[in-house]
Amino acid sequence: MPETQALLFTAFEPSGDHIAAALITELKRREPGRPIYALGGPAMKKAGAELIEGTTDHAAMLLGAASQVRTHLQRLGRLKAWLADHPIAALIPTDSPAANWSVCSMVRKHQPDARVVHLVGPQLWAWAPWRIRKLRRLTDHVMCLFPFEPAWFGARGVKASFVGHPLYDQIPAEKTPPGDELPQVSGPKLALLPGSRESEIKHNWPTMLAAYRRLHASHHRLSAVVAATDKARAHQVELMSPLGVLPRGMQMIVGDADAVLNWADAALVVSGTATLHAAAHGTPMAVFYNIKRYQWHLIGRWLINTETMSLPNLIGESMGLGRVVPELMPHFGDPNALIRAITPLLKDGDARRQQHRALRKIRERFVEKRFEQAATDVLLDEIGQ
Repeated sequence: MPETQALLFTAFEPSGDHIAAALITELKRREPGRPIYALGGPAMKKAGAELIEGTTDHAAMLLGAASQVRTHLQRLGRLKAWLADHPIAALIPTDSPAANWSVCSMVRKHQPDARVVHLVGPQLWAWAPWRIRKLRRLTDHVMCLFPFEPAWFGARGVKASFVGHPLYDQIPAEKTPPGDELPQVSGPKLALLPGSRESEIKHNWPTMLAAYRRLHASHHRLSAVVAATDKARAHQVELMSPLGVLPRGMQMIVGDADAVLNWADAALVVSGTATLHAAAHGTPMAVFYNIKRYQWHLIGRWLINTETMSLPNLIGESMGLGRVVPELMPHFGDPNALIRAITPLLKDGDARRQQHRALRKIRERFVEKRFEQAATDVLLDEIGQ
């Protein structure tokens, strides 16, 4: 196969690494001879991409990202030299728009015939909608993970397609019995998903912990499991707990949110992709994200472009279901608000059954598309294969 048919994937966070890897796996299955290169991580390499450079080990946000500007500029210099010797049919920038804008610009300049096909639509519908002009310049097609996005982008002159979401391809429709590592209890079971980034846990874990302690004081049979994304986040949660010990009735599972969500009756979830993870399991949830009041009034309320912020509710509203889950955003740290939101979901009553029905309808919308197949179809069609 000629070198001009090569593809270049770029991702700068572990989540993007895994999403891109799912697409690369399917591409390699269909066209094993196609060269695929990546700025990415171990998941993309395992899927069959030739890794130009590792870029996902030190993902950062906001001020943390600013400290990596020099590193990124040096990386762009190396990528420019690489592009001079490697013609590509398409660039597939995956998530991380802040880092990927500059890569898109470089490819547009140095390989203008290459297609730019975004994998994961930049969430301009939530913040910075004025950047749609930049997106129009720097994309030929956006592969969207959420069903409401193509209409939003299309109305603004950006070609976009809904391709489903990898989470819904991975999670079985029916719950399975929990493993022995989870509490075998008859009382209410609560999953706690405090986030995957250090900053998320710093802002939100104290409120989660306070809510659990008050819930457990009035519901002694309550059990909780913290779903930590990795050992570093698990250690952070422990250090932020009194005396470095989780309270009575709570334990931690590392790297297996699927098992925790499958086990739980309900979940307290920090807003982000974890909410879609819970939705894919059909686990009723309450969603929140803490922010300081002065930050919200000075900055947040001017940047956020939507009154609804959690993914299950955005999807639910686009389907005519209304708000599906209790959503506490912005939230300013009051654990009592979390207790009021989650308590009805721990009982086998109307609130839990209503969420189950809505989450089932959302699942039906997602399983209409199998992510790997739909995304591969869009990409190959865009490059004329």
